[in-house]
Amino acid sequence: MMENSFFETLSASLQEAIEIKQGKRPASRQHVIEEPSAKVVRTKLNLSREKFSALIGVSERTVEKWEQGIAKPSGAAKSLLIIAAKNPQAVLDALL
Repeated sequence: MMENSFFETLSASLQEAIEIKQGKRPASRQHVIEEPSAKVVRTKLNLSREKFSALIGVSERTVEKWEQGIAKPSGAAKSLLIIAAKNPQAVLDALL
């Protein structure tokens, strides 16, 4: 009997997930990670574009594109910007 209850709960959860994916119902909760602006992060770190790009291992042109909204950081760069926005000193301590 306990197995039927577990199966019914699991089945209902799966159906709910399918409906959310299809847009038939809203998700009950969402976790959104705010993406900080590269320029805001660079300013918090008090670095020039040249020094900032060298610090995180990308070209100055890439940082310029991020700051102008032409491109968006992804992957590790995005994660590093999120960390730097929350704790700029930790990034400086780790990378300098």
